[in-house]
Amino acid sequence: MPSSALRTMHERFVAGEVDASFLLSSSLRRVVAESWQRSLAKGVDPDLHGAPASAVSVDVARMRTAHPLCPALPVIRRLLVDDAVEAGVMVAIFGAEGTLLWVEGDRTACRQAEAMNFVPGADWSERAAGTNAPGTALALNTELQIGGSEHFSRIIQPWSCTAVPVHDPLSGAALGAVDVTGGPEVALPHTLALVRATVAAVENHLAVLRLTATSPVEDDAPRLVALGTDRARWQVVDEHGRRHSTTLTGRHADILALLSRHPEGLSADHLAVLLDENDLDVVTVRAEMSRLRKVIGADVIGSRPYRLLGEITSDLGDVFDALRAGNAAAALSHYRGPLLRQSVSPAIARLRTELSTSLRSAVMASKDVGLLRRWLELPDSRDDRRGWEALRDSANAPPAARAEATGHLAGLDFELA
Repeated sequence: MPSSALRTMHERFVAGEVDASFLLSSSLRRVVAESWQRSLAKGVDPDLHGAPASAVSVDVARMRTAHPLCPALPVIRRLLVDDAVEAGVMVAIFGAEGTLLWVEGDRTACRQAEAMNFVPGADWSERAAGTNAPGTALALNTELQIGGSEHFSRIIQPWSCTAVPVHDPLSGAALGAVDVTGGPEVALPHTLALVRATVAAVENHLAVLRLTATSPVEDDAPRLVALGTDRARWQVVDEHGRRHSTTLTGRHADILALLSRHPEGLSADHLAVLLDENDLDVVTVRAEMSRLRKVIGADVIGSRPYRLLGEITSDLGDVFDALRAGNAAAALSHYRGPLLRQSVSPAIARLRTELSTSLRSAVMASKDVGLLRRWLELPDSRDDRRGWEALRDSANAPPAARAEATGHLAGLDFELA
């Protein structure tokens, strides 16, 4: 679409002269049209003066030091930043939630970009800044180029950008994104190819570091991953420092989760009751334990009572530990969703409810608007009426967040008649 037509389309859309269906039927790229719709629905102001400050309750220096992309900075600088200085563009690195962590490159461009708050600590997620390459790329978990008036906010429209998400080489989870921002030339195919190659090098670099680094003792412990997934995983580290992952059956995942919360051990009778309210027999429990030992090792679980013989870690335990320490932000970062959501075990259902309720209470008690918004974005929290009311009524929430909460509450009322 020509730039003049694109600007006209944007102006008509934000003015309410055309609706979403018209956008989708036009020659506007679908990924941009859908992002404009999400930006408008989230209450993003097209006339905002730049990205807002990040709601993440950790200062930028500490976040940079602890961020998993920090060790890859030399790779990014060698492949992108050194050339960016000569090309008049900027290279930016974002956290998975959209916080801008590092921005380097042409000094003039960096100073000019400060006008739209393209600085470390700013929130460039799509929900906060509207359509932009890094924020929308992270929202969709895909590489993306956004040029000129494709940006939702007018102050960003003089710029173009190319962003590619970076993924953890082990889990596949998004760690953040690498972005190049500058003039119209930045949105050309060769820039995307360059950023894509850089991200591939970064992911390979992180994988090599995993293989060669000496891990702390607690990182070498077997680990249960059971939150926000249909199939739990058992992870172990071999003698070469390589981590291996095994997918568990539902019953085996239930058993390991329960044993991790009962260090004193559980008898076969007690475990049968916890696993199934329909009178699971002890013979079945013993057979499952025999199969489980073949999967994870005979030296992991003891008998009479059944108990874990050594230290293990789990994402479930990480959340509970952070809650006990009074760190709601860390607890929310560890929480990826409900515990073993496919499980029908009554004890797992109780533990699932205990975990989510404890986390929700900690987030609500923190009075931290950023934490509250992150909680409400989780799939299992989108119908949390009290949470949305707290966001709507918070004096610390930005107007866009309160408007979003008001609209969401109206939607809940409509759905519940």
